[in-house]
Amino acid sequence: MALQIIENKILSIRNTMVMLDFDLAKLYQVETRVLKQSVRRNLERFPEDFMFQLTKEEWLEVITNCDNLRSTNKFSPSKPYAFTEQGVSMLSSILKSKLAIQINISIMRAFVVCRQYALKNKDLAKKIEMLEQKFDKKFQDIHDVIGYLLQKDDAQKEKKTDAAIGYRY
Repeated sequence: MALQIIENKILSIRNTMVMLDFDLAKLYQVETRVLKQSVRRNLERFPEDFMFQLTKEEWLEVITNCDNLRSTNKFSPSKPYAFTEQGVSMLSSILKSKLAIQINISIMRAFVVCRQYALKNKDLAKKIEMLEQKFDKKFQDIHDVIGYLLQKDDAQKEKKTDAAIGYRY
């Protein structure tokens, strides 16, 4: 399966990369209710750092930000479950078809790519921050020099204004 398709289904919710239950069900080619039912039967395998249910606010935000959601998902009466990378990995222990195994391998690879991308962005953000600090210091120095020159100029203007203009008798 193309990694790009899976990568597009990985979302950041609660500062964690997750996949939603209906996207996983579609990839595994099972109904969402079947996936949820399997998970409910094995809840002890899914602590909160493996899977959590979205709050109403989180779900509304996902609906607002993701234009590629099917209307059946948008208007579903139940809030979806979000599976972290570990949760997706745990799904492979309860969904045992050959297709599920292949899909899981692809999903794990997609999570790795996303993590590498995030790390590269962190490195880039650090470099930008360092450059900003460097140039902020230089601009502060320039600002200080201009301020000093303006004060000096104002002082000279005051001296000229205080001096009498014209002739003395």
